[in-house]
Order: sequence, then C-alpha cells, then structure tokens
Amino acid sequence: MQIRFWGTRGSIAKPGPGTVRYGGNTSCVEVRSAGGTLLVLDCGTGAHALGQALVASGNGPTRGHLLITHTHWDHIQGLPFFAPLFMPDHEWDIYGPRGLSQSLREVLAGQMQHPYFPVTVDGFAATVRYHDLVDGSLDIGDVRITARYLNHTALTLGYRLHDDAELVYATDYEPHLPELALTGYTPTGGRDDDHVSFLQDADLVIHDCQYTAAEYPEKQGWGHSTVEFVVDAARAARVRRLALFHHDPNRDDDAIDRLVADARQRLDQAGSTLEVFAAAEGQMIELRGSTPASAVGGGVRGGRSAKGPGGPLGARGRA
Repeated sequence: MQIRFWGTRGSIAKPGPGTVRYGGNTSCVEVRSAGGTLLVLDCGTGAHALGQALVASGNGPTRGHLLITHTHWDHIQGLPFFAPLFMPDHEWDIYGPRGLSQSLREVLAGQMQHPYFPVTVDGFAATVRYHDLVDGSLDIGDVRITARYLNHTALTLGYRLHDDAELVYATDYEPHLPELALTGYTPTGGRDDDHVSFLQDADLVIHDCQYTAAEYPEKQGWGHSTVEFVVDAARAARVRRLALFHHDPNRDDDAIDRLVADARQRLDQAGSTLEVFAAAEGQMIELRGSTPASAVGGGVRGGRSAKGPGGPLGARGRA
C-alpha cells in the first residue's frame, strides 16, 4: 500500500512562509493499494494539486474512488477544482456518510450552486457515481474498507483500509469523555475504548491531532482530538506508526516540530516503540504489513525536507 499526503491542514487552508514544510492545504490523502486501486481520502484543497498531477501523468483516464469523511468545507472544498471530474472518459465513485435529510450528492452540490461557484455538479464530464455510507464494511477493488462513525460535530466516518497492510484514517474525532482530551487516553469501558479498538494493530494511523491539552478547554465541543489523547490511544492500540494530521491553521512548521518532540517524549516516558511523525504535504509512505515502512519527504528536521507534490503515486511507481 502506497500513501501520499496532498493536504494535511485542518479547518482552513493556510499557505505562507510558516507552513512550507508541513503544508498549508486541507485534508487530502492519495492511497494506492497493492493491486493498483486508487483511493483518495477526503477532498480538501490539497485535491487540486493531486488532480492536476493525475491528468498530467500521461496514464490516460483515471478510475478512482473518493472517500469523504464528512462534508465540512475543509474536507470537500477541493471537489470543484479536482480536474479529473471535468474530463470525459474518467470514472469516479464518491463515498461519504449518508446525511439525515440530504443525500451525499445533494450536500456536495450545495457548495457548487451558482451563488458560490460558476459550475454545478451537472457540469462534471466524468462518469461520477455517489454512494451514501453508514457504519459497516465494503470492498473496493482489492481493498477491504471498514467505515466507523466518529465523534464529531457532523456525521463523520473514519476509514480502515486493508490489503497487504492496515491503514486507519480517523479525522475528525473528539473524545467522548472530555477529561481524556486533557489527561490522555486510559481505558474507561466507554465509547473511547471502541475507538481504540478501531485503531487496533494498524500499520499506520493518520489521526486528527488539532489541539493540545492546554488548548482544549477553549475548544471543547469543536470536534477534534488532542495530541496527548491520540498518542496514548495509538500506544494502547499497539499501532506501529502514527501520523499527526489536521494541523491547526495557527500552528506553523516550528510549532509542529515542537508538537512532534513532545509526543515522542511522551512515548519515551511510557517506554513505547510507537513511531510518531507529523504528516507533511508531498510525503510518501509505503506500508508492507508488519515489516518496517519506508518514508520519503516529510517535514521533520534532521536532514530530511519535504518534497514537492510531483506526480501521483500511480505515475511514479513505488513511493
């Protein structure tokens, strides 16, 4: 399984000199399965560069699957700018949580009504199919996907992807018990334990870590996790690698470096071997089940700088 980050920011895009290494675009992650199935997790502003790269790859019309966690703007705002949707012969299936009163298509079409955008969803030239999901499992190509409701301010699904490796994409999630956001995860016998079970033994977890425990009291009820909670939850779930994701727009690259350092110190104090890093635009990861995963790019210090978007994974072969 090959993974590439095209957008890692939460809430709102934040381009500028302070976000060069980890990126300013909102949520978008490209995944290529062992059998070549193309999946895109969320369609934030990072989807613009991914779409341009897919079209420029020279591989012909795309056949892809877009899994949307929820329809807050930072997770769908790239949809009207995703080039493959406007090209004939391309074929895309779009999946997301079924709304209470509107279908997924109706909700996505809302941001492309004429008062907001010059082209409606009827202007897509590609073949586009919409799928309303609920909690459960489905197969897409050679990938088994488990969708699980997350505790957020809108209907939100997390996705666990399985082919030759296990990837969990869990954004946005707020602990059910607010005290766990402040102190870190401990088993309570409640619904936060169910969330840890969803992460269990994954090779990589990409998780919303927008806040710190110190910031949380002013953000309670906004639907996001703290780094302290997520690090402890991933450790309890025996996760192999953890990508801190959905970076707060007020957090620049240096602040994210400090966040990673604090997370690693927390793990060291607990005697954990869990590897933690902050997701960065352009970063590529190859998962091979229980064997160590390789990574290219990344925004962390130590001689490794973030690579630019370049081409999509399918155009470049192995990451």
